[in-house]
Amino acid sequence: MLRRYDGITFAPRLRAFKTGCADGYFACATPRQTTEDWIGAQVLALEFFGGVTRLIVPDQTRALIKSPDRYDPQPNRSYEEFATHYGTVILAARPAHPRDKPKVEGTVLLVQRWILARLRNRRFFHLAELNRAIAELLADLNNRPFKKLPGCRRSAFETLDAPVLKPLPAQRFVIKRWKSAKVNIDYHVEFEGHYYSVPHRLVGAKLELRAGAGLLECFASNQRVASHPLSALRGKFTTTPDHMPASHRAHLEWTPAKLIAWGQRIGVSTAAVVTWQMEHRPHPEQGYRACLGLLALAKRYSDERLEAACTRAMAIRAPHLRSVTNILKSGMDRQSSLLAADERAAIEHDNVRGPDYYH
Repeated sequence: MLRRYDGITFAPRLRAFKTGCADGYFACATPRQTTEDWIGAQVLALEFFGGVTRLIVPDQTRALIKSPDRYDPQPNRSYEEFATHYGTVILAARPAHPRDKPKVEGTVLLVQRWILARLRNRRFFHLAELNRAIAELLADLNNRPFKKLPGCRRSAFETLDAPVLKPLPAQRFVIKRWKSAKVNIDYHVEFEGHYYSVPHRLVGAKLELRAGAGLLECFASNQRVASHPLSALRGKFTTTPDHMPASHRAHLEWTPAKLIAWGQRIGVSTAAVVTWQMEHRPHPEQGYRACLGLLALAKRYSDERLEAACTRAMAIRAPHLRSVTNILKSGMDRQSSLLAADERAAIEHDNVRGPDYYH
């Protein structure tokens, strides 16, 4: 049953649920068959029934079961958290054994006949619109009188199942996504194209990431080591200063304005070289790193020698970090200024052409 949803053709997936031995039915449509879709539908089902069953018997779909097995299937972490939140137990049906949940299989067939068949010729442009139509027909199905028994599915549910359901928790379950990630050499982990910092001591370690409710949490050995607000900016970084090594934190404190002010305290030439780095580098990060290199030179030599080296670098029109470094290493900063006038007399010789020759 293809429908148009926000301008995209999609095939909605119907999720059908029932409780206990009575015929109380719930159904809804989901856009896909992801873990979020499966668990979200089950959350809606429990809220529709107004309580929690002591046991849930799902299929062994990959979206819910991380380790399918005939005897001991293991749910994934999101599904485990769902079961823990609602205080229920997951017992997945065996693969290719529909008789493990015959009532549900019958429910799917009944819902297809009484709901999907009646909606097959209608067009829906929003998933919420489709689910509203399903809810209307679902109410009609649950209230339809039995043919051979007194009452209807709703009255049977209220009599048999509702009294033994466990109460719902105060808060609705928030679905969280899990992902494994390795910490990069820059002490960041990647989640959906964005990079988040973790303590630098974890470089190379494998972490478990949990995302939900606008928050990303990072776990190492089941201990939370970092948390950040989720960001949709791909290729960008979210960094906590406490996660950085001490040397990186020191660099983080330097801004372009602080670097220029530092250069002015050294001298006019140093300030000129710093300003040139900020204004003429192809990328701002290159100028920033060059200025940090000048800062290191001031610690290695002295403010006076750095100022003299910057004066010479500006005089020869080479205000680069490499030029300033070479001037300091060779001691050229201690030589006389290049701008000093040469007071020697001009050379006079028959082979030396004077300016009058070119007239």
